[in-house]
Amino acid sequence: MSNHRNHTHMQDLEVELSRLRKSHNRLKVLVGSILLCMCSALLIGATLIPGNATFASIDVQRINIREPDGTLRLTISNKSSFPGAFIKNKEVKHPRDVAGFLFFNDEGTEQGGLIYNGRLASNGKPSSGLSLTFDRYQQDQQMQLLGVDDDGTHFAGLTFNDVADGLERPVFSAKDKAESAAGNHAITKRLFLGKGPSQNSTLQLLDGEGKPRLELRVTPAGEARIVFLDPNGKPTREITGER
Repeated sequence: MSNHRNHTHMQDLEVELSRLRKSHNRLKVLVGSILLCMCSALLIGATLIPGNATFASIDVQRINIREPDGTLRLTISNKSSFPGAFIKNKEVKHPRDVAGFLFFNDEGTEQGGLIYNGRLASNGKPSSGLSLTFDRYQQDQQMQLLGVDDDGTHFAGLTFNDVADGLERPVFSAKDKAESAAGNHAITKRLFLGKGPSQNSTLQLLDGEGKPRLELRVTPAGEARIVFLDPNGKPTREITGER
């Protein structure tokens, strides 16, 4: 009798254990389903419900601002993640050892940017720069604000450029590379206002070939002069405060 009761008791325990296992499995499925629904609701809500989020601090390597259709309009990036050049939403390999902002037009083509870098070079001298540029449509910069400190030389200024008309030679096209290699550059400096490597304050006006033709200079010591130059850069006339 005792053996029979023990056998019956073991059967009851096995039945109960089997029931508990089934309940546990059902509970896991239920909890998993609830979590899945919650995650889906959060994702759908984040996608469909407009609103603002506030953060005290965000640490990222790159931020891409896009239109609803995916067109790239602004990139903020560190150096390691800095993009190449974009032409109509397609990236072209263009390494740049900088961090900063890139601006893009309505078609997802680069239209200028603010870029910068800076370090002590192996020779112990600073090597740094900052550039703010504004590009013509699908081409290069027509205006640039630039500051450079490199190997003991430093200068800063504002430059206005002629940029090739039309769309026959957009930046990085085969025609652009061929024309540039032949000396017919897509960008030609026409005006510089700033402080050059000589540390003179300078207003320089250049012709359509990028040759300086007129300069207003003031030296660090205060000497001021107006200089007219021929196509070879040779002064043809100078005007100072004394004459």
